[in-house]
Amino acid sequence: MHPRALLLVAVGVLSVGAAAPLIRLAHAPPVTTAFLRTLVGGLLLLGLATALRRALPRGGDLTRALVCGVVLGVHFALWFASLTMTTVAASTVLVCIQPVFVAVLARMVLGERTHARGLVGIAVAISGCAVIALAQQSGTAADPRPTTGNLLALAGAVVIAAYPIVARRVDKRVDTLAFSAVVSLTAAATLACCCVAVGSPLYHPGANWPALLALALVPTVIGQTALNAALKHLPAAFVSGAILGEPVIATGVAWLALHEAPGAQTLGGSALVLVGVWLLFSKRKGHRAEA
Repeated sequence: MHPRALLLVAVGVLSVGAAAPLIRLAHAPPVTTAFLRTLVGGLLLLGLATALRRALPRGGDLTRALVCGVVLGVHFALWFASLTMTTVAASTVLVCIQPVFVAVLARMVLGERTHARGLVGIAVAISGCAVIALAQQSGTAADPRPTTGNLLALAGAVVIAAYPIVARRVDKRVDTLAFSAVVSLTAAATLACCCVAVGSPLYHPGANWPALLALALVPTVIGQTALNAALKHLPAAFVSGAILGEPVIATGVAWLALHEAPGAQTLGGSALVLVGVWLLFSKRKGHRAEA
């Protein structure tokens, strides 16, 4: 398996794992936070791509970047709203159930099959996600409507499943920085429309800008770009399945930054997620994954 691609996945998952706690720390309306994250992140990516003289995607690849941006924007609108209604752990694990939908779409659209051990790994990780989500139902949620928040997170998982399928079909010669810049700025435009639709401001004077800048830099510029680059070398279901490790990271960061201490059930569910991710990444005897 491509070592560089595996490193990119690891960097991507670690980076996006910090997103949920940073969203809480931003202290701005959810859709506004999502808009500012993608706008600032997109401008940073565009500036970097321009400075390095990277060509923007064209033709069909540009269309795919725009589609990915719209998908990402809608996903963020749903997920960020979820985080205001339920705990970081519950929201993150539910939004990360996306590998189920990705595996089905990858088989239908790309003809990519996930090997048996990988499917077992995804199933184990999802069972861990279910354990964590159920644990939150008896705990103290961030809002008295945790069920609505959980459903929004699940809807976000369904929507984002289209992202790796579309991105996987982008020509490998397309520059990742430029592609990520177009995706982020398109997501920002989509979220601007969402802000207008729900009456959320495009700017919030009470926002915590250090948290917003960290949200734009770490999960967006670093995490999103790393995962986009990994999709050039690894199957969509594989990269999506690796994101199941995000809830464990988010729960740990929330524990330290937001004092949302996980209980025994949450810790047990996190252990299952890690076992599932290990099964997904481990090689079968005599099997070579796509490089």
